[in-house]
Amino acid sequence: MPAKNKILVVDDEEALRTVLAAELEGEGYQVTTAADGQDAINIVGSAVFDLILLDIKMPNVDGFEVLKFVKERHPATKIIMLTGFADLKNAIESKKLGAEDFVSKPYDLVDLLTTVERVLTGV
Repeated sequence: MPAKNKILVVDDEEALRTVLAAELEGEGYQVTTAADGQDAINIVGSAVFDLILLDIKMPNVDGFEVLKFVKERHPATKIIMLTGFADLKNAIESKKLGAEDFVSKPYDLVDLLTTVERVLTGV
């Protein structure tokens, strides 16, 4: 059996983080969660992930800062940005900084899982 992909879910909304983690675990992924950007940076400093689902708007350290940090240290880690502020500016900025994809909230869970699978397999 292939190794499970390791995913970090970073979102300041606890309910969303919990539901997303449970769904991904149900799909067979190994999931870690972070409550904010600083928490994510601390976790990424000591662990490597295949994929990070990253909220853009968070207190303290925002998603763009985390994205830059991860891409500098772990360029192979894939990142999907999550945001309730789905505008073109954020999508373009995310792509410029190295994110693989961009999903707006509220997202359809099936669509998000499809995006996760597509980004991880590189298809």
